[in-house]
Amino acid sequence: MKSKTSSKKSLVIVESPGKVKTISKFLGKDFLVRASVGHIRDLPIKGLGIDIKNGFEPVYEILKDKAKIVKELKELAKKSDMVFLAPDPDREGEAIAWHLFETLDTPEKTKRIVCNEITKDAILNAIKKPRKIDKDLVAAQQARRILDRLVGYKISPLLWRKVGGKSAGRVQSVALRLVMERENEINGFTAEEYWTIHAELEKKKIVFPANLYKWKDKTIISPKNKETKSTIILKDKETIDKITKGLKNADFIVTNIDSKNNLRNPQPPFITSTLQRAGANTFGYTVKKVMKIAQELYEGIEMGEEGPIGLITYMRTDSTRIANEAQDEAKDYILKNYGNDYYPSEPRIYTSKKKNVQDAHEAIRPTSVFRSPGSVKAYLNPDQYKVYRLIWERFLASQMASTKLLVTKVEITAEDCIFHANSTKILFDGFLKAFEKGDEVIEEEEEYDGKDKIIDDEFDDLPELKIDEKVALKELNPKQHFTEPPSRFNEASLVKRLEELGIGRPSTYASTLGTIIDRKYVHKLDKKALAPTKLGEMVTQLLINHFPKYLDYDFTAKMEAALDDIEEAKQKWNKMLADFYSGFSETLKKAQEDMKSVEIKSEHNCPKCGKPMVLKGGRFGPFLGCSNYPECKTVLNLKEDGTPLPKDRESDEKCPQCNTIMLIKHGPYGEYLQCSNDDCKHRMTLIKAIGVKCNKNGCEGEIIEKRSRRGKIFYGCSMWGKTKCDNAFWNKPVPENCPECDSLLTFKQTSKATQIACSKKECDYKRDATEEDIKKYSDQKITLVAVKK
Repeated sequence: MKSKTSSKKSLVIVESPGKVKTISKFLGKDFLVRASVGHIRDLPIKGLGIDIKNGFEPVYEILKDKAKIVKELKELAKKSDMVFLAPDPDREGEAIAWHLFETLDTPEKTKRIVCNEITKDAILNAIKKPRKIDKDLVAAQQARRILDRLVGYKISPLLWRKVGGKSAGRVQSVALRLVMERENEINGFTAEEYWTIHAELEKKKIVFPANLYKWKDKTIISPKNKETKSTIILKDKETIDKITKGLKNADFIVTNIDSKNNLRNPQPPFITSTLQRAGANTFGYTVKKVMKIAQELYEGIEMGEEGPIGLITYMRTDSTRIANEAQDEAKDYILKNYGNDYYPSEPRIYTSKKKNVQDAHEAIRPTSVFRSPGSVKAYLNPDQYKVYRLIWERFLASQMASTKLLVTKVEITAEDCIFHANSTKILFDGFLKAFEKGDEVIEEEEEYDGKDKIIDDEFDDLPELKIDEKVALKELNPKQHFTEPPSRFNEASLVKRLEELGIGRPSTYASTLGTIIDRKYVHKLDKKALAPTKLGEMVTQLLINHFPKYLDYDFTAKMEAALDDIEEAKQKWNKMLADFYSGFSETLKKAQEDMKSVEIKSEHNCPKCGKPMVLKGGRFGPFLGCSNYPECKTVLNLKEDGTPLPKDRESDEKCPQCNTIMLIKHGPYGEYLQCSNDDCKHRMTLIKAIGVKCNKNGCEGEIIEKRSRRGKIFYGCSMWGKTKCDNAFWNKPVPENCPECDSLLTFKQTSKATQIACSKKECDYKRDATEEDIKKYSDQKITLVAVKK
């Protein structure tokens, strides 16, 4: 560290502007902290940017929007006595540091520093222990970037021409294939009938459940399992009637009681994928939102007089390792707040069962366990508080004693049937004490995997029972079931599946999911389940037909492992790329010669000639075309879910050019007017007015429904582009003003509540919507208004 008498300062360059204030406070006036705002250099936007013949040498250029930042950083670097490069502690961060190192051109005084958390001790220790750029980490990131560019740049033009797809990505295409195959599995599923029998039994006025487990010495199973000599599926009501008839007057005798003391151990602290899944399943957040909130907690939160402090460790990690200091602090907290019984006999150490875990990082944990969720709640917004509590509770629980359970299984015999009654009683809560609601948050949602099981009901506490004791039958409840297909993936379960297959890394899951959704290869049903669009279906079929190897799960996982080998200096990056490209270039050449436009049969018939319609690809994506083309040229545009858009209908407008009736038609960008006269075909734009006047002073416009560049509906002023009125709302405005500030009120519907809320950010007014509000505003009349182009 430099002398206080020196006039120069040391320059610290971080990746994100969110860290600048926090780190500046820790380092003081002798340091200048600036942000690169992510990457400053990348492969060129136009052109491949890779010299394949010269060992896949990349050609980098300064990003246009970073020119000003780079100029400032270069000037500051020259004036500083030391330059510390402090981007994030992962491959991407190392690559950013290397690009800065190369661009600043001050090698003799530039060093790399890394820290896993944004706290004063961590930052000061990092400054004391600078190092050189890790060239192997950089090589791994560079290889991934070049690999992704080769696949995307070479395959995407084929998709543009054949199906109107926007791009092909190495990992995103595999994720899309997973969604597509799950959809095919669901569509091809045939339900099978099966039955179960549940009994309500009574002893000492305590009624408890029991399930039929065996009949005639055969264990009862579901149709997802194959029958054997020792198992049986109850397939029909006739069999059930036969069983229940024999049970109505039977004695129910306790024939076996098995009680065991079991231990339930806590889960490891979060890694990136498990945090993403827990956030998605617990709070309904997207994976992208979970990471955004975690980033805020990592970079630093204003904590009143303490100033900004990073509350969690780095959130992109696949390691469950915990630093010794953090374990010691957790022990102190547990002993102080819960007592000796709640701390295990020795510290818990978690190791990953997965291959290729990057153990340089820790698990995701609070930077200090003594900052309990309650103590920091006042400084966090609701989303930040939820995610911080999730991380804090999971980490603390991971260091606590096991929960002790008494598990009892009672066997009850009646005629040729054996029933099971189960109970689980908590003897000692152990790590469950760490959770606010007294139970653990599991990152896995109850997801149906297609394997129907005969599940024993569990009862908290069975009555006291003895062997050979008789219990009374209160009721028999036969239940009919049908096997179900596996559930569609949601964001959480898709991340889990990618992780199981060894595809992707902590830094890529969110962007992979975001890409296939943003590019409309996949859409969400009920805001959660992922289903392929027709565009996604066509892209997948095209890629599987012509690039099967590169959509293979094992091959993609091997490529990830190869990147890990580069990071560990076990393989040269350019050799790995050469091995990949030798086969890829041959496949690409063959695809360019053989690839034909995809046509998929549909269930729709042509409205004009009655021939089958086929799904085709075009400049604006998939559409239905008549199979009788060119004799019949009928075309139907599609909704996102693949169903045809509504038929053309007559409007009240007359064509201004030929006075013929104008038709309301549906195109890729919404509804528009077109003259019904085939010789004219004059078009006019349609806007959707919602009956609310613009509330900006002096503006005479009205609020209309609009779509963003990504297709999301929002509401804005009709005078945009004329008077440049920029009034816009994500929630639908209603013809009602705020009683507190006179701004427009909006109609806000979420999965949990429906509210009428003020549109002004500074105003907190909101109320729960009444039934009258919901009826009036959810069906708010939309008027179509024709506008000349």
